[in-house]
Amino acid sequence: METQAVHRDERSETTKPCPFCAEQILKDAIKCRFCGEFLNKPPQSKVKWYHATATVVLALLFVGPLALPLVWFNPRYKPAIKIVVTIGIIALTVLLCQASVIAYNNFMDQFKQLGL
Repeated sequence: METQAVHRDERSETTKPCPFCAEQILKDAIKCRFCGEFLNKPPQSKVKWYHATATVVLALLFVGPLALPLVWFNPRYKPAIKIVVTIGIIALTVLLCQASVIAYNNFMDQFKQLGL
């Protein structure tokens, strides 16, 4: 019984579990012999491309309030940030719509003054 415990202790000093398949492998191993994964490659980023801040900003600039779901479903943003961004985008959209209506009315007035 004692020899098994000693043998297990010696094995745990020279081995570690594979982070991909959990099989015991040598501590100095570069590639797991069970699952074939390389252990020294940098960890993959878990952030999806549509959760990247640059993607969200570009989407908000190009499609305005239609991109708000990207903000609300982004797990990296806190609820307060989501609310502030939403209010800001809606306010900016309302202002731009009002400016468009005013510009259209001015254009139509000038068109009528020309008699066309």
